Amino acid sequence: MASGSGLPDSLVLEIFLHLPHKAVLSAGFTCRQWFAVSRDEFLWKELFYNYYCIPRSVPCHPAAESWYREFKRLYDCIPCVEVQTLKEHHDQVLHLAFSHRGHRFSSCSKDCTVKVWDTERSDGTISLVHSSSMRQFNWGYTQFSQFNADDTLLLVSGVYLGPHHSSSGEIAVISLENYTLLSRVRNKPYDVFGCWLNETHLISGNLHWIGNMTSCSVLWLNKAFQDIESENVNVVKRLFKIQNINASTIRTVMVAHCRRHDSPDLLLDYEAQSKAQAQRTQHHQPLFFDLGNTDSEEEEDEDEGGEKRGEKRVSAHPPSFNPPGIQHVIHGRQSIAAHERELETKVARLMGSRRTKAPDPNLVSPSAPGEGEDKTYLLFTTGSLTYSPHQIGIKRIMPDQMTTCGPVLGEERSTDEFFDSLDHVIDIHGHIIGMGLSPDHRYLYVNSRAWPAGCVISDPMSPPPIAEEIDLHVIDLKSLKEERRSLRAHRAFTPNDECFFIFLDVSRDFVASGAEDKHGYIWDRHYNICLARLKHDDVVNSVAFSPADQELLLSASDDSTIKVWRSPRMVRLAEAPQHPPRARKLLSCLAAEVLI
Repeated sequence: MASGSGLPDSLVLEIFLHLPHKAVLSAGFTCRQWFAVSRDEFLWKELFYNYYCIPRSVPCHPAAESWYREFKRLYDCIPCVEVQTLKEHHDQVLHLAFSHRGHRFSSCSKDCTVKVWDTERSDGTISLVHSSSMRQFNWGYTQFSQFNADDTLLLVSGVYLGPHHSSSGEIAVISLENYTLLSRVRNKPYDVFGCWLNETHLISGNLHWIGNMTSCSVLWLNKAFQDIESENVNVVKRLFKIQNINASTIRTVMVAHCRRHDSPDLLLDYEAQSKAQAQRTQHHQPLFFDLGNTDSEEEEDEDEGGEKRGEKRVSAHPPSFNPPGIQHVIHGRQSIAAHERELETKVARLMGSRRTKAPDPNLVSPSAPGEGEDKTYLLFTTGSLTYSPHQIGIKRIMPDQMTTCGPVLGEERSTDEFFDSLDHVIDIHGHIIGMGLSPDHRYLYVNSRAWPAGCVISDPMSPPPIAEEIDLHVIDLKSLKEERRSLRAHRAFTPNDECFFIFLDVSRDFVASGAEDKHGYIWDRHYNICLARLKHDDVVNSVAFSPADQELLLSASDDSTIKVWRSPRMVRLAEAPQHPPRARKLLSCLAAEVLI
């Protein structure tokens, strides 16, 4: 290397500040002086904020080693490179779920199969291990799956086809030791999905209508398998019985174990990021960064897809024509129906207020420092204004409720208490279409399509129109407050009455979601920016990070494929020769690593 260029460091730094990061890295290998300047922290701080368009008020990630390493993390460690496409499914792929160890994952599809895949092959590829068809049990399709805590059992949720074309749901439990079916549990409505409470017990739902607009949701705790002692031991126990009004129902149950709240996996600067998002939304321009996975053809496909879906939505609801002579008759019948629904809602509220167990505010209050009390919350979507799910309901599960032993039908209630109250409710003010927990269960991420600002719901059977933009809300489960609503880039086009679930997933540093615009999206959780989008040929229904390596991501689509995405860093390491490079090639290899 040359000893130097003769230019003072301050001048070299000033020049580097006007160069893109790749040019800075290349120039750094000219001489020792330039190399030292090219690693300057002030330089990389400026490059970082300018390249990612992050407000200066947002601090560096608390776990970052340096600005240079932080820039490289966001640029080089995002799983945005497609390395494999799995085509074993023959219809729309609806959901993906990793095991807790990350060595397996499962997939559910409209082809009515649940498949289990291996991620630990020596060549780095993913292979199919097992496939089970649920058609023999009269299922229409599989829609959701989840591994239990020790990865020995797989919960599979699907749509059960009943008589007279009615559809309910069912949950199956499959042993991962020999792939035998251990039990089946009825689940209604089917989009309750179900979830594990612990290694051996799962939660299901049942719905009872007690009026035209009023119903009762019962949440059950079920033993995962019925052993030889089932005749003498409870295998099912009622957890909660909750009244629903305005045609709403409880859906999408999940369990959050809040014992890890004292050491969150992320620190957020909400105020600064909220201001930054407000500035960006004024221009309606989501941020994207070129990580080598987009091109002009992709932009054209997106425009064509959006136009086609827009035309489909319009044609699905053609304008109706009614002769003027019967307008007053139709209006009168609608007025009577609306009055009856309003009256039923008032009666249901009155009945519920008198026959509902009083809430205990201490159940969801933060534990005192050093108290060491574990808290388990049941989270679900619900609503009180319309049938569209627009609220997050929170109900604490007490330690004595985590087993099927003991009272079965809630004898602990008094004779006047018929329903359980919700411990806490968070209104999202929009149609909820997805939820996901952070790895430490501190934050709940919620996909929703917002209602118009200031809208008033006069008829619960006619919810407000929903936005095409999907907002990704963040709720802190320690304070039970929504911290921000600022992650936006993905879109959905279906109207309110056809809206479907889009699954999201959260890793230590990133959050990802599918969308109806034929892409998956990845955001950084700390800096609150969209980093990449992942292309499919149709709607992306689900994404999943490997819990063992967040640089591995899966995406599932209506195009019947599962795509495997790895980070540029992992792809480069996989392609590198196994033997160590020669000494004279060490510098060139290092340069290639930092430039890619």
